[in-house]
Amino acid sequence: MAVATISPRDLAAKQQNGEAVEVIDVRTPVEYRGVHCTLARNVPLSDLDPKVVMTARNGTVDEPLYIICRSGSRSNQACEKFLAAGFTNVVNIEGGTLAWAECGLPVNRGKKTISLERQVRIAAGSLVLLGAVLGYFVHPYFLGLSAFVGAGLVFAGITDTCGMGLMLARMPWNRVTATSSSSAAAGSKPSDLRQCPPQSNQSCCG
Repeated sequence: MAVATISPRDLAAKQQNGEAVEVIDVRTPVEYRGVHCTLARNVPLSDLDPKVVMTARNGTVDEPLYIICRSGSRSNQACEKFLAAGFTNVVNIEGGTLAWAECGLPVNRGKKTISLERQVRIAAGSLVLLGAVLGYFVHPYFLGLSAFVGAGLVFAGITDTCGMGLMLARMPWNRVTATSSSSAAAGSKPSDLRQCPPQSNQSCCG
């Protein structure tokens, strides 16, 4: 079953027309604290349990659940988890938080952070470089580290699933307390529903 999608503009219009809109943001707590759609609450993809989320909806289980991330990739993965668990009323927000903010829709801004996508690039690049340096100066066997990381990136590109991203999402620096997350400074842009820009390119950690 294909994942249903909705544009940020259309979702904002539903909310402005008085429809009940429930949104979860599946990025890491630190990313969520940095900037998030004002409608969203944080349920990290690494901790996502579809049954628990749906049970906690207090009688609104039949209403659509909208899912957002950075650019739409992780939220698509989350939607697939819900579908696999038998919940079909989930909708991916196209373009994620990037598109939401670029449309001029309200966001809360807090402490800036390094996105999970950038963390994956830094970690993968560092491991490839380390493998090459050790392979040249210590022993050729260390070149296998670079090859392993390269194979992992190819796999991530083909499957749109990033094991390194999921691992990094569980690291302490990507976690914040509930108090810190909820007290992120509000810096809302006016919701003028102007024309949204084209959807940003996605990555496995987008």
